[in-house]
Amino acid sequence: MTMNFDKPIGLVLLNMGGPDSLDAVEPFLYNLFSDRELIQLPLGGLLQKPFARMISHFRAKKVVENYRAIGGASPLLEWTNRQAAGIAAELGANWSPYVAMRYWAPRAETTLRQMALDGVEQAVVLSMYPHYTGATTGSSVNEFRQMAAKVYPGLRYRVIESWYDWPGYLSALAGRVRAGLDAFHELVRDEVQIVFSAHALPQKFIDRGDPYLDQVLATVKGVMAEFGERPWHLGFQSRSGPVEWMSPDTLEVMDQLGADGQHSVLVVPISFVSDHIETLFEIDVEYRDHAQNCGIGNFVRSPSLNVNPDFLHALAELVRSGEPS
Repeated sequence: MTMNFDKPIGLVLLNMGGPDSLDAVEPFLYNLFSDRELIQLPLGGLLQKPFARMISHFRAKKVVENYRAIGGASPLLEWTNRQAAGIAAELGANWSPYVAMRYWAPRAETTLRQMALDGVEQAVVLSMYPHYTGATTGSSVNEFRQMAAKVYPGLRYRVIESWYDWPGYLSALAGRVRAGLDAFHELVRDEVQIVFSAHALPQKFIDRGDPYLDQVLATVKGVMAEFGERPWHLGFQSRSGPVEWMSPDTLEVMDQLGADGQHSVLVVPISFVSDHIETLFEIDVEYRDHAQNCGIGNFVRSPSLNVNPDFLHALAELVRSGEPS
């Protein structure tokens, strides 16, 4: 799609979304479990919503406490809004930032209606998942396309679905790894075990051909190319439910490192570009406690990319390039 740079251009960031209050946790979980592109509950689509309502009701009790521990809400919308504003500012005065969340407000329909009211007739739509899977990027892009056809068929837009090997992204992530290593005393820094932690997917997504695992591995290798021959590990977090998941679990990686007598671990979130429940609670609280219990006394999580200037600049250059990864 050719852009007319003399007219306003929308920059739309797609992300998962998160509850903006403790009362929103259960309906957020319901929206998530209702999406068959993300979670295919048993007995087919007809019973997906009743199952989703039941599961979200029972899981909400525990999840509410997790969100309470990080301040009572997800920070994901705030970070994504700030990322959109920062990238748009890098791109130029005629770029306008927007956000469309998949499972909580603002949803794609609301964002598209606002773009129509604002007179934005062309846009670049950027998935904030660096690595592609139909369960995340695919679902978000599908909803955006469906809603655009419904409420704003005149919008011209280009979609960037993955950017796992974009050089600026790899460089920014390597910078976060260096910042994490700098948190260790210099006497032990060379011994620190680097553990990349990606969000797990059910194994069936990989088996059907989703490129997620290959793209995650490419990102890790691209980042570690800046660190010479230093060893690294990869695990997958947020596994739950009675299905076969990608392996190994990040907790299993830490168990093995503890059994091997390692005492210093740096966990690097690899499929998340901003802080949210999986970094602020799952890694910072649960994984830290687990590390202590398996003899890892020095546990650090690398800082998230959030609105780091080098990260925003990298994504602005990605948008300017006109070429998805």
